[in-house]
Amino acid sequence: MKITFYCRLVKLLNVSAVLVLSVLLLLSRIRFRRHLPKPSPIPAQDYRLISPETYKYILNQPAACKHRSPLLVLMVPVSPGERTAREAIRKTWGAPGSNTLTMFYVGLPEEGPTSHLQDSLGKESQQHGDIIQMDFLDSYHNLTIKTMMIMNWLATYCPTASYAMKVDADVFVNVFHLIRQLSGSPRQGYITGSVIADGRPRRDSNSKWHLSQDLYPQDSFPPYLSGAGYVFSTDLAERISGASRFVRMIPLEDVYVGLCLRVLGVQPTYSQSLLTLTNLFEIQKLEYERCTFAKRVIVTGFKPAELLLIWQDFSQGHLSC
Repeated sequence: MKITFYCRLVKLLNVSAVLVLSVLLLLSRIRFRRHLPKPSPIPAQDYRLISPETYKYILNQPAACKHRSPLLVLMVPVSPGERTAREAIRKTWGAPGSNTLTMFYVGLPEEGPTSHLQDSLGKESQQHGDIIQMDFLDSYHNLTIKTMMIMNWLATYCPTASYAMKVDADVFVNVFHLIRQLSGSPRQGYITGSVIADGRPRRDSNSKWHLSQDLYPQDSFPPYLSGAGYVFSTDLAERISGASRFVRMIPLEDVYVGLCLRVLGVQPTYSQSLLTLTNLFEIQKLEYERCTFAKRVIVTGFKPAELLLIWQDFSQGHLSC
């Protein structure tokens, strides 16, 4: 009798928490939209840097979603030479599934389009059919370009998918928990992950994340999601791509997406457990423990060999947690 009462109480608390969170999100979005500045298009020469019309496909998978509408498309930006990382993802959380599709997105290797590395990448693409490549240089400072080309690819070739996830190659993804989370999530205007609400530009020229005052004169960033991994309804892919006409490119891809969301009046949702307030998108590396990872969507900082090792245990035992 006590157990039945306890179960009912937990369910009631869960429902109440969801209702309260939904109301708070609605109110915050209304307040967010009221204070939006009216955007102006950026000059044509600035937009050219981020426009999909500037770049051409070298490798593409245009039929990936032609005969299916996956619940979730996992889009992984990765450098051309990271074949070991791609192989590890194919054997773990990125393995083919009925509800998911995994694609790898790359730019040009530094060695150029006629290099041995490019030839190897072409053969890998023929073998697996999961590599997309455009003709911009693959570099850290071009991650914003890569992310916006990912958005354009989704809008063009996979608009019937319900959700997409942009996720880095060194991340553990608990696809089982993520799919459960998405079953009750909004299908439009939705983006979630680890929200950074107090970000500020770093002016130190020696910093990896340096941002000059000329390029970004404001003293703070709007709320944005950590680029390690975030999930969004696929209608946002086209909308974010369109918003880039109003946002000057900066070499911080996660902040740039946040700037596009501000133009759209879309507020990112912080992903956390309602009862324990645990961050589901863990952007700090944790030591592997099966039941701890079972309660997260992502955990960052894994080398390919580590990912393969922990997945063997996790995939077989996560349901026991």
